Amino acid sequence: MQFEKNELIDKLFEAVLKLKTTEECYAFFNDLCTVVEIEAMSIRLEAAKKLLEGRTYEEIQNTVNISSATLSRVSKALQYGKDGYKMIIQRVSRKNF
Repeated sequence: MQFEKNELIDKLFEAVLKLKTTEECYAFFNDLCTVVEIEAMSIRLEAAKKLLEGRTYEEIQNTVNISSATLSRVSKALQYGKDGYKMIIQRVSRKNF
């Protein structure tokens, strides 16, 4: 299931695109999200990276603090999603992600 595109979400994404440094991201996301939300997103991204590397669920769960349900959701997004994980992982991999 995906969320529907709307004007408020467009504005949020436009705001994110204006961030220029990691420090600006920390400031914005610290105000916008809870610590748990930020940690959850970072864990999902790391799990996606490891899945794309060919790691097993067991290997990922031994190195990343992620539930099997969330790991399954990340895997499904990689298989059936809009390729957002793949796109961003490829872009940041060029910078030693």
